[in-house]
Amino acid sequence: MDETGLTVDITTIDADKGFFDEFERPEKEKWKDEVVKALKGAPFDKVMFTKTYENLTIEPIYNAEDIEGLPHLKSRPGFLPYVRNTKPEGFLGEPWKIAQELTLAFPEKFNEEARYDTSRGQTGLTVVLDRATRTGKDPADAPEEDVGGGGLSLATLGDLKRALFELDLKALHLQCYTGATALPLLAMLVAALKSENKEAGKDLGGACFGSDPWVELATEGALEMSAETALECMYQTSRWAVKNAPKLQTVFIQGHPWHNAGASSTEEVAFALATAAEYLRGMIERGLSIIDAAPRIRFGFSLGSNFFMEIAKLRAARILWSQLVAAFGGNEESQKMAIHARTSARNKTLYDPYVNMLRVTSEGFSGAVGGADSMHIGPFDEPMRTPDRFSRRIARNVQIVLQEEARFTMPIDMGGGSYTIEKMTHEFASSAWGIFQSIEKDGGMLAAIQSGKVQAITAETAARRAKNIETRQDVILGTNMYANLSEKKIEAPQEDRKQIKKLREDEVTAYRRNNMLYSMEEQFVALEKSFKAPDGGCVDAAAEAIEKGASLGDVFGVLADLDKDRPTAKALKIERSTEAMEALRKRMEDWLEKTGQRLQIFLANMGPIPQHKPRADFTSGFFEVSGFQLLGNTGFETTDAAAEAALASGAPIVVICSTDATYPDYVPALTARLKAAKPETTVIVAGKQPAEVEKAFKDAGVDDFIHVRANCYALNKTLQEKYMR
Repeated sequence: MDETGLTVDITTIDADKGFFDEFERPEKEKWKDEVVKALKGAPFDKVMFTKTYENLTIEPIYNAEDIEGLPHLKSRPGFLPYVRNTKPEGFLGEPWKIAQELTLAFPEKFNEEARYDTSRGQTGLTVVLDRATRTGKDPADAPEEDVGGGGLSLATLGDLKRALFELDLKALHLQCYTGATALPLLAMLVAALKSENKEAGKDLGGACFGSDPWVELATEGALEMSAETALECMYQTSRWAVKNAPKLQTVFIQGHPWHNAGASSTEEVAFALATAAEYLRGMIERGLSIIDAAPRIRFGFSLGSNFFMEIAKLRAARILWSQLVAAFGGNEESQKMAIHARTSARNKTLYDPYVNMLRVTSEGFSGAVGGADSMHIGPFDEPMRTPDRFSRRIARNVQIVLQEEARFTMPIDMGGGSYTIEKMTHEFASSAWGIFQSIEKDGGMLAAIQSGKVQAITAETAARRAKNIETRQDVILGTNMYANLSEKKIEAPQEDRKQIKKLREDEVTAYRRNNMLYSMEEQFVALEKSFKAPDGGCVDAAAEAIEKGASLGDVFGVLADLDKDRPTAKALKIERSTEAMEALRKRMEDWLEKTGQRLQIFLANMGPIPQHKPRADFTSGFFEVSGFQLLGNTGFETTDAAAEAALASGAPIVVICSTDATYPDYVPALTARLKAAKPETTVIVAGKQPAEVEKAFKDAGVDDFIHVRANCYALNKTLQEKYMR
């Protein structure tokens, strides 16, 4: 009975009939025929299909036939293989955690800002450590740039207590990537809780203080302890967590360094899975069951700019993790993958930085649809300075808007049923699994890192990305396309690294003076003895040493000295994809400051405006990305007039802009006039020319040609190097 009181026989309803009965049911072949007509001779297969860095091909349109027979299609949310989320209710019961990063150096300031942010809608906190802390060095033993640079400096129990002062760890989703080992920092956390009569099992909730030694090796090029010691530490922290804090995760596998070095999304996931497989083997061999080991692991993945690919990535990653854990004998619960996602750091820009807001919104959208358990949305000023309250607020509010206004928490599987997403999920999983298997076949992830195999794979993908950015096949608004030379730059405050290091050294020295009342030798001996204990007692032994005044560096040093072997590898080249283009822009700004004007390019616009304007506009965009000043005009009727104006401008570079049909009349004559009067002038023609025409123009003195396939970066760099000396 419906709302009118009438009885409706639902068995008579045909789902294929309804409002659109009057329209003919579309067929893919008919659609293709219409597209081919619209392309007017352009090749359908070349124009309409997109090849991705993942070596997947995105089709122009998908339909029901494309997803027939996919193995995951009939799965439900909260059930194997968890493609649609690990909880049946999705985000209805509990939204993903808004786990924003905080990168402040000093514990007191970190605490002040953490309490400020978490009182304004932030439901999680991602603690970023400085390099000194992550590599187990106290401030006095670390280089200046490593102390407080881009993260929190922690060395003593007092530091951690000040950093976490009055934060409700029971309610707050707290996570921290700790580097090669989580043991020293976890022990410090245990000591801090104990000093306040709290228990880790009750007060840490679903926190993660996790290590990833293999990615640390790949990132740094060396490990500060042996691989065996790192695995033993991982076992010790995991065993302790199983016994004392069952919801605590002690392994935090980082996909971000691979992503930020240029790896594709399938490579990022495959490398993370290969890393996880070795960690599982290491913990199981030492006595931990797969049912206890797998839930100790959290994955961190980056969210790139390919919207549908990133949705597929998170969904496929859950399928593959379920498959991997099942192969180890794990039960259904242990096959659930925990994912923290952060927006890409690689594609963010220094110039036109407010566009970063648009980038992270799209990326956060894909993370929500893909089903991330927690997310960090990068503040727009993240590439150039420590984010301030305003930029952190904007980033935090992106997630709040997604949850509370866009209601992305309402659909349980937002991407479910989408032909595109379902097909891409399957193809992504197949591709990533193939990469994973090749790593396993060659001896596993550690061997692949030490041999340089995975770094080479990453570098090859990064090179493809770089070429596409240089030729502007990949568009980065405000950087390699549509540069705004009049923008007001965001200033980054200068930090006195030497002063920061001294302040931290003084704080640690004062703490030691007040708290280390006797020799620590007895505690360090006990720590060494506990290291091979099968019950995770090493964490408690380290916590006791820290209670009595030991620093994080002291504990790390004891662990590192247990085995003198130090694995090395070729370090990943981690950089933002826009850095090369930004360097050209910066060089021009320095030149402007030095000389009072930008290097100029004269536009020799030939003929009336409709004739030259398209290529004049293209030329302006081509050279403004590196900061050149373009001298425009309304066009010239004769080559003599154009040559006279170009020479009078003093510009060392002249670009001829007109049409292919008129170029034979203009280019040779104009080039000859310019070169005769000023041989060092660079003459460029706008527009791709047939090979025979190009040769004739070069014989006439033309130096180069610009067009949509030209290497924008290379030519801009060449011209800067030629004239900016």
